[in-house]
Amino acid sequence: MGTKESKQYLQLRNKPIIVHTLEKFDRHPMIREIVLVTGEQDVERCKAWISEYGIQQAVKVIPGGAERQESVYRGLQQIGSPWVLVHDGVRPFVTEEQITACINTAVIHGASVLAAPVKDTIKQVDEQGLVTATLERRSLWAIQTPQAFRCSELLDAHERAAQDGFTGTDDAMLLERLDLPVKVVEGGYRNIKITTPEDLDYAEFILQLNKK
Repeated sequence: MGTKESKQYLQLRNKPIIVHTLEKFDRHPMIREIVLVTGEQDVERCKAWISEYGIQQAVKVIPGGAERQESVYRGLQQIGSPWVLVHDGVRPFVTEEQITACINTAVIHGASVLAAPVKDTIKQVDEQGLVTATLERRSLWAIQTPQAFRCSELLDAHERAAQDGFTGTDDAMLLERLDLPVKVVEGGYRNIKITTPEDLDYAEFILQLNKK
């Protein structure tokens, strides 16, 4: 993002991005508990925002680990529900319908991930920058969050990954390596992960669209 402030704490319409995200889950009728995993230095201000912006559910705010995977594992250890959703704090535009679809699909198939069909042609490139293959676009999906799991299975997958020294790029990957099924749920292109300054501009545009 190129800012001193962490991206999840940047202001979006006079409210931290993380608060916009928390509100989506706080208002969802199927969500019973929320755990926010953040940097140790940010725990207290996150607790203050939860109070200031009127988050209704009791949110546990805990310090994470050195890497994302360790942070998720710490969060899982706080969960009492049999099912869990893992979500990026900088995806504030997930909808109630998408969250519901992830939950219902996970209950049927064991795990689910929100995703969007890839629109661009994707080419595989070697270390010299030369194209080695053009991938079949119909089989490619851009993975988003939330990702929904049976909590006990995800905990086990994390523990086995730690034992094996394996780091995945997302939580679903930890189940995939154990040959456990993960079902894709089609999401939308507005469920962006705010990562760059351009994403912030687009986020403002989405907020304006959502008001209409």
